[in-house]
Amino acid sequence: MRGFTLWFTGMSGAGKTTLSRMVEETLLERGMRVEVLDGDVIRNNLSQGLGFSKKDRDINIRRIGFVCHLLTRNDVVAIAAAISPYREIRSENRNLIKSYVEIFCKCPLDVLKERDPKGLYKKVEKGEIKQFTGIDDPYEEPLDAEIILETDKETVEQSFNKIIRTLELMNYIPPSGIEDEYTEEEEEKIKERLRSLGYI
Repeated sequence: MRGFTLWFTGMSGAGKTTLSRMVEETLLERGMRVEVLDGDVIRNNLSQGLGFSKKDRDINIRRIGFVCHLLTRNDVVAIAAAISPYREIRSENRNLIKSYVEIFCKCPLDVLKERDPKGLYKKVEKGEIKQFTGIDDPYEEPLDAEIILETDKETVEQSFNKIIRTLELMNYIPPSGIEDEYTEEEEEKIKERLRSLGYI
């Protein structure tokens, strides 16, 4: 199997880590070589010492992109789960990696504040965290993501199935019969999006 990169983007709490781990498990079960680069883990290792200025955020995302490039080139499936707030840097990574699938975990801010699994939004409200993406620092939504997940409306399983089915339609992974779970309308929506992006 050839390598490719799945790039999860979205604000904190949108479901990037949960879904990336589910996809990792499934691809490993199918015998593929997979590596997950989680934004929090990278911050504590590869990008330790970087802050949250635009310059530092850009450096962090470029570093993750470069590692994904190396993994993809060696036929590993690289899964990046990082907020990656700026379109320009995501676009740079897309151009560098080539076999790149962007997954936008879309979720309204009020739902994210309610979920708040790490308590970060509460800290922002108390003024304990500054330059927080989506609050006082921008998050630029993707314009050309291959997969858009509405994680406030879909179950985790629906979002997961949408990812797997799209990868099958793009011929990155072999079919598993998951299409049986979709209505004709849902299947056509996925195909329509891939057609609009020139994949099928």
